[in-house]
Amino acid sequence: MSRPAIDPVGEQAVDWMVRLSAGQHSANLRAEFDDWLRRDPANAQAWQRLQERIGGSFNVVRSLERHKPGQAEEARRLLLTPSTTRRDVLRGLAAIGLLGGGLWLAARSGPGLALFADLRTGTAERRSLTLADGSRLGLNADSAVDLDFNASQRLIILRRGELIIQVAADPQRPLRVRTEQGEARALGTRFMVAQEQDATRLVVLEHAVRARLNDGREQDVLQGQGALLRTSSIEPLGREALRRAAWLEGRLNVLNEPLGEVIDALRPYTHGILRVAPEVQDLRVQGVFPLDDPQRTLQALGETLPIKVEHYTPWVTVIGPR
Repeated sequence: MSRPAIDPVGEQAVDWMVRLSAGQHSANLRAEFDDWLRRDPANAQAWQRLQERIGGSFNVVRSLERHKPGQAEEARRLLLTPSTTRRDVLRGLAAIGLLGGGLWLAARSGPGLALFADLRTGTAERRSLTLADGSRLGLNADSAVDLDFNASQRLIILRRGELIIQVAADPQRPLRVRTEQGEARALGTRFMVAQEQDATRLVVLEHAVRARLNDGREQDVLQGQGALLRTSSIEPLGREALRRAAWLEGRLNVLNEPLGEVIDALRPYTHGILRVAPEVQDLRVQGVFPLDDPQRTLQALGETLPIKVEHYTPWVTVIGPR
């Protein structure tokens, strides 16, 4: 069987991805990349498709270049074949012997697990779907989950991002959402879970949820309430936590929150890098902003706060004091 041809522009995008993710790159390299993007609209389109396809996780491909350079061509074919799913990519890499040793560890890292998760969303992509048990799952942008449903349990493992779950009744198999810090077990029907950098954010939209840390400590969180699950504590949140679920309708509702947290909420909807200077990250923000138009939101923030929003390239935006 003949192999599918590699799109030359797509291959260039993969090469740029590997070079830029090497950990050390000069201003000259970044300038060369910007020039490549501007040279032809097809280049920018290929780069965007690649980012959406692999969700910005470079670990596996970087490992290919370091440990198995002779197999990079086949890896590119797996990444660039339009009909190939992420699961097929994982199987294909295993089939050509690229998931041994360090590569397997890379695939099992946080970014690698998210890359090959059962369900995932890319930048600026939300998904709503019905699971096999009838539960309704909503995924925020740049999110990833694994599903472990069988005759004895219903388990969702949140690898990255945020979800909202409308739980179908099944007394024999309570639905659980597992994160790095613990679990949220449904005692009712609808709740939100977000995996943050060092905590899990839980917001109960209907009925109640039992929050459980990895050390066994538990606390019931009631409708309209929220909680932060940290390594050794469960911190209550007030009713303002309910605003966090507005992303399901494409809105960002903010009431007296730090600018840094607002920008964090925009990152899953932005292609490229958003950086906030320390001098302005604690400025207080309030308003309702569109998630699906982050540039419009940044413009509104620049008009209402003492900040300036500077776009250095199409891929780098820096927010600093005016």
